[in-house]
Amino acid sequence: MRLYWLAYAAIFALTVLSFYGLINFGDEGLDTSLLQDSYFYAILGFTLKQALLSALFSVGIAIPIARALYFLPALRFKKLFLTFCLLCFVTPTLIVITGLVALLGRSGLLTPSLNTALSSFSESTWNLYGLSGILIAHIFMNMPLAVRIIYLQLQTIPDNSWKLASQLKLSKRQCFRIVEWPVLKSSSVLLLCFIFVLCFNSFAVVLALGGGPQSTTLEVAIYQALKYDFNIPEALTLAWTQLIVAGGLYWLITRSGGVSWQSIESSQYNWRPNQSSSARFWFSSLYGSAWLVLLLPYLSLLPGLFDSDLSSKDLKAIGRSALISISLAAIAACLAMALAFALLRPIRQAALKAQSKRVWLYESLATHALVAPAMVLSVGLFVYLLPRIDLDRWGIIFVVLLNTALVIPFAVQKLKPRLLQFDQQYDRLARSLKLTQQTRWKIEWPFIKEIYLATMGLVLVLAMGDVAIFSIFGSTDWTTLPWLIYGYASSYRIAEASAASFLLLTLCALFLFFLEKLSSRSTVSKQPIEPSQAYKGETHA
Repeated sequence: MRLYWLAYAAIFALTVLSFYGLINFGDEGLDTSLLQDSYFYAILGFTLKQALLSALFSVGIAIPIARALYFLPALRFKKLFLTFCLLCFVTPTLIVITGLVALLGRSGLLTPSLNTALSSFSESTWNLYGLSGILIAHIFMNMPLAVRIIYLQLQTIPDNSWKLASQLKLSKRQCFRIVEWPVLKSSSVLLLCFIFVLCFNSFAVVLALGGGPQSTTLEVAIYQALKYDFNIPEALTLAWTQLIVAGGLYWLITRSGGVSWQSIESSQYNWRPNQSSSARFWFSSLYGSAWLVLLLPYLSLLPGLFDSDLSSKDLKAIGRSALISISLAAIAACLAMALAFALLRPIRQAALKAQSKRVWLYESLATHALVAPAMVLSVGLFVYLLPRIDLDRWGIIFVVLLNTALVIPFAVQKLKPRLLQFDQQYDRLARSLKLTQQTRWKIEWPFIKEIYLATMGLVLVLAMGDVAIFSIFGSTDWTTLPWLIYGYASSYRIAEASAASFLLLTLCALFLFFLEKLSSRSTVSKQPIEPSQAYKGETHA
């Protein structure tokens, strides 16, 4: 049996066990009476409401910022801004939440100013906790992603379209309606749905900023039913609802083509119409405001960090949690990269034979974990393992395994284009020379090393930011840094939360920077070793 089929069997075993737990639990099964309870529909309604509003605001704010980037190609630090937008998306959620609490919480840096502004309109005071805080956090995390995708989509507008519009002397409104909107329409709808699913599956944001039962979403309700009330039938009913809505919508998005959020900016310059001085001023102001808004939550960690007087107990807890987070994330990332490489093997073979249907089938199987939210898989596996294993002792293993399964799709999607490019250029020559697998790997590795290490950094950061899985399987003996941050923030220990968040942010940035430098330093040339040269070297040896 080939190794890549073992990889497929391994990821499917985890999913099958999770769904077995969702379907079969003793004689109790699902709590169908919950479907007639107003509590259930209140939770579902709020989940849909906050996800829809978050998606609309994120895309609505992103469009003018993306247009500013597009129409002013000479903006300073534009590439850095686009990279920062991607980093905002993959940054662990608890870092953002801590920054927002330090900035806009009860004792936040901007809270007095907000209260003063609100007092002129009404007697109410500013409150971060509730729908307002959830929307702000979701917009902060998803708007940069939308900016990047919309900007890259605008770059696909042909030069001739703008030249023709200029010749016809179309107004700015007509240009947007006739030239820009047809290009943005389909991608904006898909992007809206994608962000909706992300916000629908949001757990850490609502758990930390929900502020009470009136702001509870399905994932938080699942967590409360399972860990606080130990009402497994209710948790299963909520989990199935989560899966049907979020999983079904994500499946429709992938069937429609999906959204490309990992693309890089094209270096080719496209012709754009000249902008008036007033338009350039507003676009530049919008660009500067976007920088300021995105940086503020991170900068707001610094005052708490400097003011914190951490005890030796806190320092020990933060250091221990950091080591646990690094270890668990490193194991999950290494497993995910190895499995992703194995899962791509049949995809590559099918692509070489031009079997497009098989490519789609294998890729769907390799990335199927994207359809099921992390909380749903965690609940199903928890319910299955509960009567069989001492989860207080062995639960941390399943934190690693579930994290591995959930980051594999990202690794597969980033590695696939580069590996398919290698196969197109060198597979026929390598097979004609009858190279061994070991020799072929020596040729292939320099070709993919840069993207491999960059992908490793991405999945490592994603694994380090896990909260949902740890909330189900974690224990106090293995507290990770994000869960420790949540503990500090929920008890209003903002100074300690800021210190721990700054450490987590530093670790994530260092891992990404180190792996990127390592890949660029080790890649002497962009071109791989020629197979014929490698073959000669092997023969000579």
